[in-house]
Amino acid sequence: MIISMKPLCLAEVKELAGDLSEKPELRDYLKEFCQIDKKKSASLAEAIRNLNNPKIKEEYLVKIVDLLPRDGESISKIFNDVSLDEKEINEVLTVVKEY
Repeated sequence: MIISMKPLCLAEVKELAGDLSEKPELRDYLKEFCQIDKKKSASLAEAIRNLNNPKIKEEYLVKIVDLLPRDGESISKIFNDVSLDEKEINEVLTVVKEY
């Protein structure tokens, strides 16, 4: 039974997965795509939340943390059902560039 659903960034998945020696596919995936550790990912997520932008839902926030987009086009691809204006994109980029 599923009690609740919450999007997790890859750093959180890495921590929750435990011993990855028995899960080589997951280990390889996380090694390839998990770019920052849990502490930095939590800090980045909090910084993005502090933008207080109602368009940035939790699932978008997790993708931003996982992908660390470096340009406006990459951010626009994450937001598939809403669009951010140029100012909002630049705010997110400014925060992400610190990581």
